Amino acid sequence: MSKNTKQLLILIGMFIIAILLWDTIVIYPIKIFVVMLHEISHGLMAELMGGDIVKIEINHMIGGSCTSTRPPGFCPSFMIASAGYLGSLLWGAIIFLTASHSKYIRLLAGIIGFGSLIITYYVIKSGELFGILFCTGFTVFMFASVKYLPITALEYLLKFIGLTSCLYVILDIKSDLIARSGIGSDADRIAEMTGIPSIVIGIIWMLIAVAIVYYMLKYTIAKGKR
Repeated sequence: MSKNTKQLLILIGMFIIAILLWDTIVIYPIKIFVVMLHEISHGLMAELMGGDIVKIEINHMIGGSCTSTRPPGFCPSFMIASAGYLGSLLWGAIIFLTASHSKYIRLLAGIIGFGSLIITYYVIKSGELFGILFCTGFTVFMFASVKYLPITALEYLLKFIGLTSCLYVILDIKSDLIARSGIGSDADRIAEMTGIPSIVIGIIWMLIAVAIVYYMLKYTIAKGKR
């Protein structure tokens, strides 16, 4: 079996596993992790725009919120509102692609653990018990995986987290922004600012998300040919 064929089969296998176990406890932690990525993306954009993260809430219903200060004006509000879905998608793609380079795998796991530790700090400030327990547990798990997981197992774990994160963002955009509107989503906030219907914003984000995942997988398969 060629390296390219093996890589393709692994990707297909990960996709099938994610779909079959989508509503089970196996995928649930990754969904919560994506919420963490979503909210910290809002927060980081607020920081870049000159504001500050106040607190982050993560709840057991696979939802969350990021409270931040921000300078007045259209641009900061637009950028911060846009950062959630697209930011979490980019983080998932970065995790998946970086995990394809074996020499960076343990470093990547450590960085994820450190990032989770930072998120935990802001979740503690919210006082939300589930979020505190989950983020703390996820942080400990990632740091422990750096030391104790075999490199191959860690590689597949990180790839699965990255791929499933991207898949969840796409499905979340479809559910929250295209299938429904007026529910107080990020797209609804942008719609209020721009006058563009939130469903249009959702479709644009969906096209961007699908394109990113397509080129991510295309790069990974092409890399397997070398």
